[in-house]
Amino acid sequence: MNNNRRKSITDLKSRIETLKSQIEEIKDELESIQDEEQEAYENMPESFQDGEKGEKAQACIDAISDAFYNIETVNDELADAIESLETAVEK
Repeated sequence: MNNNRRKSITDLKSRIETLKSQIEEIKDELESIQDEEQEAYENMPESFQDGEKGEKAQACIDAISDAFYNIETVNDELADAIESLETAVEK
C-alpha cells in the first residue's frame, strides 16, 4: 500500500472514530430518555398504567429500547470497521 492510500485510510478511520463517539453520545442521551420514561410509567397510578396512557408510554419505552439496540449494533459494527482499517494500515 502506498503512502497516499495509507493516509486516506487513516483519515477515514479517524472519521469513523468520530462518528462512533457521536453515536455513543446519542446512545447515552437515548438511554437517559428511556430511563425517564420508564420512571414516569412506574410512577403512574395503576389505573393509568393499564389504560391508554400507560399503553402509549410502554410502546414508547419499547420503541426507544429497539432504537437503542439498533444503535448499539451499528456502534459495534463501526468498532469492527475501525479494527479492520487499523489492520489494513499496519500491512
